[in-house]
Amino acid sequence: MHFTLEDINSLNHLYKINLINSVSGFKSANLIATKSKDAVSNVAVFSSVVHYGSNPPILGFVLRPNTVIRNTYDNIKETGFYTINHIHQDIIEDAHHTSAKYPSEVSEFDKTNLQEEYLNEFQAPFVQGCAVKMGMKYLEEYYIKANDTILVLGKIVDLYIDDVLIENDGLVNLSKAKTAVINGLDAYAVPNNYKKMTYQRPKK
Repeated sequence: MHFTLEDINSLNHLYKINLINSVSGFKSANLIATKSKDAVSNVAVFSSVVHYGSNPPILGFVLRPNTVIRNTYDNIKETGFYTINHIHQDIIEDAHHTSAKYPSEVSEFDKTNLQEEYLNEFQAPFVQGCAVKMGMKYLEEYYIKANDTILVLGKIVDLYIDDVLIENDGLVNLSKAKTAVINGLDAYAVPNNYKKMTYQRPKK
């Protein structure tokens, strides 16, 4: 099939967002958890977490603060801290339910079987049972005028990884953790094949 931009713009809305959200490939599946100044916890699924640098260790994610309930964004701006937790096979259904729009006074932890976990006196909760958990400190944000979104950048200040996942060279072998990925908006997959390549140099 071939779609021109004109074709894409004329598609049914739901078909179009499913199409465009899936053509970029598999995306990371993460739960971002926060806690408000009023001590109400929040956890929500995000598929836009991206690596932006290793020194310092920076990750970013994208949200639409003006079109949805923005508990995650508000809590981050209030406190400056949040956590990123990898979704794994056993919690996919509960993780996906966190996309439901609850009011700010309701914690998604209370509406799912997901459990809060507090480590090293970090302000925001981690998600218990996740093999990779990151404590994040807010750094900066960028407004993206083209589609009215915000890119939020944060620095990893605490990193928790199950021991069995870390290879000798530091690689985190996510296939061992049954880490999930997201295809489009709501289709989840668990990769089960793993091939480690070597560092490549130009051929002589």
